[in-house]
Amino acid sequence: MIDLLQSQLLDPFRIGLLIALVATMLRNAPVSGIIAPLAVGVVFVAVIIPVAMQGGFDATRVGVGIVANLIILAVIMGLWAGVRRLRG
Repeated sequence: MIDLLQSQLLDPFRIGLLIALVATMLRNAPVSGIIAPLAVGVVFVAVIIPVAMQGGFDATRVGVGIVANLIILAVIMGLWAGVRRLRG
């Protein structure tokens, strides 16, 4: 289970999708808000990667994927908050 989490945390495709999710959320935040798009995006990325790349739905991979996505998302949002703070 730890190996699965580690591999998902280091997956560049997953990280790229989540960065794109945050960029889209920031652009559309006045219209759609923040929480709902991020929540739906986290679940979408967690489901679509195992289904598309491993060829089927696996509840374990999806569950660990949601946890990995939340960790990656927290790092991305923390970095974004730091960038905003440095900009002034």
